[in-house]
Amino acid sequence: MSTDTRAPGTEKKGAIELTLAMVLSGTLGVFVIESGASPFNVVFFRCLFGTAALGLYCLVRGFFKNHGFTAKKLGLAALGGVFIVFNWAFLFESYEGTSISVATVVYHTQPFYVVLLGALLFRDKLTATKFGWLAVAFIGLILVAGVSASDLTGSGDSSYLTGLGYALLAAVFYAISTVITKRVTGVRPHLVALVQLVLGIFLLLPFTSLGEMKGMGSDWGWLVGLGLIHTCVMYVLMYSAYQKLPTPKIAVLAFVYPAMAMLMDWAVYGHSVSLLQALGIPLIVAASLGINLGWSFKRQAAKAPAVPAAADDTNVEITAGGTR
Repeated sequence: MSTDTRAPGTEKKGAIELTLAMVLSGTLGVFVIESGASPFNVVFFRCLFGTAALGLYCLVRGFFKNHGFTAKKLGLAALGGVFIVFNWAFLFESYEGTSISVATVVYHTQPFYVVLLGALLFRDKLTATKFGWLAVAFIGLILVAGVSASDLTGSGDSSYLTGLGYALLAAVFYAISTVITKRVTGVRPHLVALVQLVLGIFLLLPFTSLGEMKGMGSDWGWLVGLGLIHTCVMYVLMYSAYQKLPTPKIAVLAFVYPAMAMLMDWAVYGHSVSLLQALGIPLIVAASLGINLGWSFKRQAAKAPAVPAAADDTNVEITAGGTR
């Protein structure tokens, strides 16, 4: 019989850490917009400042000793990094055409693409239940997108459709990165993230317009914040929490992120979702939880709850929050 090896209060601490991480993640959009920089410039400097901060943290904690990397694992981490840094750029681009609220909710459909990719690439079984949750999520996505007939015929706001497209593309890229990074086992997630940040610096340099950064003044603070707060601090909190929490709590607390993003979008920019869009949000939430927690549409006999084992800090699977 499994026993819970976590000390009393460990889960509570993990819940606090993950909640704080998701709250920080929800403020990311404001930092991006307030910086005034283009999306690729924002991601470049997030990688640059994030590398410095997270690299220092890993050095102080001694994570570089016995790092666990092999050539194959390093290559997979780097490949995942290609998709993760472009995922950020597309997400930030989507804010301009839609809003932080809509882009974040659409972006939060990532788990469904992970399921689809697993079925396509690794022949994971796509059960009727999973297909059902995907259908629920798709209906929710249509409602949240709020696309009208005029948008589809070209007489509406084309920038809105473009923004939705960027948000969907960002979610797909995140899912691809997740599928790849899950194969990097036995390495601390901090180091995997660091490899991806370093790669991002060189990968995005050709797309970065450094001349646009002249006269930024105090706006540099927003970019430094993205590297220090939304990369280093947020990652450290997330990875620490994942070691302490069972999957159900991680899945539920992950939704603090879109909730906080919508709150910030309303408080700072006065943006709010329509009633029709609001109807789609609980559908996406329910579908995401259903996918992550294995909920079934059929009634099942009550079973004794299984006690989840403690997570291994060198192989944390991110399924419901992820690297933002």
